[in-house]
Amino acid sequence: MAYMLLIVEDPSQRATRTEAEGHEVYARMVRFAGELKDKGLLLGVESLASQRDAARVQVREKRATIHDGPFAEAKEMIGGFFLVDCKSRDEAVAIAKACPAAEWATVEVRQTGPCYT
Repeated sequence: MAYMLLIVEDPSQRATRTEAEGHEVYARMVRFAGELKDKGLLLGVESLASQRDAARVQVREKRATIHDGPFAEAKEMIGGFFLVDCKSRDEAVAIAKACPAAEWATVEVRQTGPCYT
């Protein structure tokens, strides 16, 4: 079963790190991804850029509304994700607990499902 581990973080927390702290955090996440890959569990991993350059798109009654970031009302943002192949939810939760990001963010565990019937 595939599980998405979403890194849910405060949008301002990245700006509070020094450059050295940012490099260390990144290195820890890269090592963690490497460990998952070595175990054959990693299906995909990406970090997401700041909301500053993001856009939110909604289409209602055939009219598109586009909101450019940053999003002042956002209390949280998705900072990245791991897509892992696990035997169970418990295994996915154990991986989330071991994720370095759990120390400064919330790691949300979600099983993936098909987009078709």
